[in-house]
Amino acid sequence: MAIDRWLLEQHQSGHPPTLRFYTWSPPAISLGYHQRQYPEYWQHLTWQGQKLDLVRRPSGGRAVLHQGDLTYAVVTSGLTGSRLQMYEKICEFLIQGWRSLGVELDYGTAGRGYIHNPNCFSTATSADLVLPDGAKLIGSAQLRRSGVILQHGSIRLQPDAELFTQVFGAESFTTIQLPQSLNVEKIIAALIAAANNCFDMQIEVKPLSLSEWEAILEQL
Repeated sequence: MAIDRWLLEQHQSGHPPTLRFYTWSPPAISLGYHQRQYPEYWQHLTWQGQKLDLVRRPSGGRAVLHQGDLTYAVVTSGLTGSRLQMYEKICEFLIQGWRSLGVELDYGTAGRGYIHNPNCFSTATSADLVLPDGAKLIGSAQLRRSGVILQHGSIRLQPDAELFTQVFGAESFTTIQLPQSLNVEKIIAALIAAANNCFDMQIEVKPLSLSEWEAILEQL
């Protein structure tokens, strides 16, 4: 979350747009920026002997359990239109990338009632992407600041049903059916190729430098 926020600040200063992918170790629950109420027991959860971190996102939305998922982040600017139109412009690379992997996605249809549910994946709004059976595969959220957008989201790949139920309750878990041939590396490669096409750019894969890590850590 700190890296995503730092990348937004760098783009405000002239750094090129960024597409980032990452996983979580140890697993964590991220809270939306404005989400103040959550069960107290979340602060004491463990999984496979590790304590779950509880972190706050710079973007809005509901709580997300980051275990068995792939997180993406897009930092960009110059987009026009409504909030929904900006979501759709950014999400197009997700739709195209998953289509190239044989998975069709569409937008969710939940109304405003979702704000009363603490679990991001128990409902799908028009900013989220669902499978043909209605199961939510990708939940996304945005932070907009001075014309710069940070959109990031969680892609559910292999969630642990027992942990998910422990966090959100038995009625919240839905099974995700994806082709067994898929792995994280193949998914990332497909999404990068789709982003190159959708955003009409050539993405350069580049890790953070030591000085960049130091700058990020100084903000913690």
